[in-house]
Amino acid sequence: MRTELLGGLSPRTFLREYWQKKPLLVRGALPGFQGLLTHSELIDLACREDAQSRLITQKNAIWQVRHGPFTLDSFSRLPRKKWTLLVQDVNHFLPAARDLLLQFNFIPHSRLDDLMVSYAPAGGGVGPHFDSYDVFLLQGMGHRCWQISAQRDKRLVMDAPLKILHDFKPEQEWILESGDMLYLPPGYAHHGIAKDNCMTYSIGFRAPSYQELTNQFLIYLQDHVVVEGMYCDPGLALQSHPGRISSDMVSQIGTALGKIKWGPTDIERFIGTYLTEPKPHVFFTPPPRPVTQKRFSDQISKSGLRLDLKSRMLCRGKNVFLNGEAYPVGTKARRSLEKLADRHALPIAGGLDTGAVALLYQWYLYGYVEIGKPGLTA
Repeated sequence: MRTELLGGLSPRTFLREYWQKKPLLVRGALPGFQGLLTHSELIDLACREDAQSRLITQKNAIWQVRHGPFTLDSFSRLPRKKWTLLVQDVNHFLPAARDLLLQFNFIPHSRLDDLMVSYAPAGGGVGPHFDSYDVFLLQGMGHRCWQISAQRDKRLVMDAPLKILHDFKPEQEWILESGDMLYLPPGYAHHGIAKDNCMTYSIGFRAPSYQELTNQFLIYLQDHVVVEGMYCDPGLALQSHPGRISSDMVSQIGTALGKIKWGPTDIERFIGTYLTEPKPHVFFTPPPRPVTQKRFSDQISKSGLRLDLKSRMLCRGKNVFLNGEAYPVGTKARRSLEKLADRHALPIAGGLDTGAVALLYQWYLYGYVEIGKPGLTA
């Protein structure tokens, strides 16, 4: 990575001194960066069925939120000031967005959420708020004023459609221009206000709550744990109070539930499948005219292959995880597939063992990977 991205800090120093600890302002993090798309192209994305978008307006201190997909006519009726368009998962649509995210690979891919892009005319913003995740706010075109605060008062405005802080007290303020970046750890209050027509690129890193993880792990156990037997009571005794739950029933069911066991392998498989599970709105498109496996092997040995922009891939131990599924692989295949997980592409995919090729071909038929070098569109 270029040293400018973290203001001359090494990734190790940044992680030790700033990550989840305190904000960092970097002037010229990406010199000359004007963005990856125009505001018109962002509006086009917001009109797509497979994109998640929000349109936020403010008038007379009243906030309104509308959810996409939108029509182009939706934007022709907007006022000149004080509105914001937000589009999530822009990395699902632009190879350049994936390339941008890879510049932040000093943070594990398991923590990455998405690239959100916002556009706002002068005065636009989403109000003072705080996030539960780490975020890098990279300025594209235009200028945005950021106010931040370490305040502990997290009370929110009642009945607002957004989580807006009731009493925001800014402690620091900067105006960011193209290529500047602000890192904020979770829970840090902030307020961004567009000074002119501007676009901001938010690189967010997910941090699920333990309650969410617990709920999802219980669902995982439901699908992977089998407890044999059935409740029975051949020695049932007459009860003077039929409405009471007997101690024998509590004991027998407690014994059965005590048979539910899990270990490190179960936790690893759960984490891998959970963190790579596509969001509900994400769908994959198989190739319309798939080539044979032999042809596939020949093509990737010359042209390489890349993950589909919507694919999420992680590795752990003997397993490779892709889009919510676990794939046990051998040692040789794992080395190649780990490179794919790290880089999201294999520029030259020659010399792969037959097991890796067979698995990659299966993913190709699902639409999870594509033939071709990184940066090329299908």
